[in-house]
Amino acid sequence: MSIEIKAPKAPQFPLPFSHALRAGDFVYVSGQVGVNPETLEIVGSTIEEQTVQCIRNLETILEAAGLTLDHVIKANAHLSNGADIPAYNKAYETMFSKPYPTRTTVVSGIGTYLIEIDVIAYAPTRRGEG
Repeated sequence: MSIEIKAPKAPQFPLPFSHALRAGDFVYVSGQVGVNPETLEIVGSTIEEQTVQCIRNLETILEAAGLTLDHVIKANAHLSNGADIPAYNKAYETMFSKPYPTRTTVVSGIGTYLIEIDVIAYAPTRRGEG
């Protein structure tokens, strides 16, 4: 059984998905993009700017579930352009702390967005805790 997590401060898209679902000890957060949550306008023109905003949007949803980025154990990223991977890595590294979540990064056709990230969080402990 899963429980829907609603995050009123996160971007509200008129699409058929939940911000997140809690299933047991895990929280699965739907993919987020680098948009301003109030206007849905893309934040910045670079992969770094959009990555930071994307992760902030994920953080907002995790907060609605009572969690932080330190609870994230898996991240899946879709980038529009493979050439952006080095800059994405730098921005990602500033938002997450060690030990970093496991990760998959793929180049996908995601329209006008430079990046979309979804995450899985483990609620009982934070990364690095025993």
